[in-house]
Amino acid sequence: MAQGTQGEGTRPAAPARLTHPAAVRIVFFGTPAFAVPSLNALRAEGAPLAGVVTQPDRPRGRSRSTLVAPPVKVEALRHGIPVFQPDRPRGDVFLTTLRHLEPTLGIVVAYGHILRPEVLAVPPLGMINVHASLLPRHRGAAPVQAAIQAGDQVTGISIMQMDEGMDTGPILHQVETPILDTDTAGTLTQRLAELGGVALVEALALLRLGRLHPVPQETAAATHAPKITREAARIPWSAAADAVGRHIRAHDPDPGAWTLLHETPVKLFAPTVVSRVTTLAPGEVRLAGDQVLIGTGEGAVAIASVQPAGRPRMEALAWMRGRSAHPGARFE
Repeated sequence: MAQGTQGEGTRPAAPARLTHPAAVRIVFFGTPAFAVPSLNALRAEGAPLAGVVTQPDRPRGRSRSTLVAPPVKVEALRHGIPVFQPDRPRGDVFLTTLRHLEPTLGIVVAYGHILRPEVLAVPPLGMINVHASLLPRHRGAAPVQAAIQAGDQVTGISIMQMDEGMDTGPILHQVETPILDTDTAGTLTQRLAELGGVALVEALALLRLGRLHPVPQETAAATHAPKITREAARIPWSAAADAVGRHIRAHDPDPGAWTLLHETPVKLFAPTVVSRVTTLAPGEVRLAGDQVLIGTGEGAVAIASVQPAGRPRMEALAWMRGRSAHPGARFE
């Protein structure tokens, strides 16, 4: 979310029926590239956008001296939409600003902050969230990564009415998409971002027709997708090859699944499961023709590209040969 949504907010009341597009005046909360297709879908439909709330510009680069605007801000300003960037979306000043926009509906797409009840109470129709999973599966901050790592065959977008919990509100609309064997978190996030815009427009159309009915989530079926940490991205070589492959794809491109070789960190990408290889110990490396094979708890994976610390991605075989890899080299 790039990745996914953050589970912002609370608003228990069901949204009212919208009788005409002009009856909607939207305030949009969003920050990363994932939210841009939803913003553009609303704009393309002619939805009145009162303003965009996004996170402040952040310092980037090695020197941390250059401020970079969030993708949603860049897109909003390109189309002349007012932009607001509070450090935190709370307090009297922010509430006054929000009320002056006179929104009737709030839409939240990966904003990155939890919205307090007094904020979500401002729009009379409440707030809805675009979440990158088929809720109640994968509630939380990293639903795309969680779906790939779990081996799910399908995922999708949930348009959710916000309530007091973390992604626990009633479902308004869902749209599915398959998870391909080659999908990474990057490719799947991009597909879900586009699908999010489609699902959002569909949901608003159904709402105007009075055909959108909130359906409570099945709490017993819920799973959770916490924020990805660096330690969580470390490759578990003792797992089976298919699980290791999913782990690597789930953390591609960010933060990158990593391991150690001779106590030096390196990120690995583009895995292929090679189940016929059974003679390698977990983490053991073998150069086999044009393949870099690494043993797992069951089978092996072939790695096509690597990223050593402080360097760009490169072809794995050339990197290993450049290191004069020897039989018995082992990732840890």
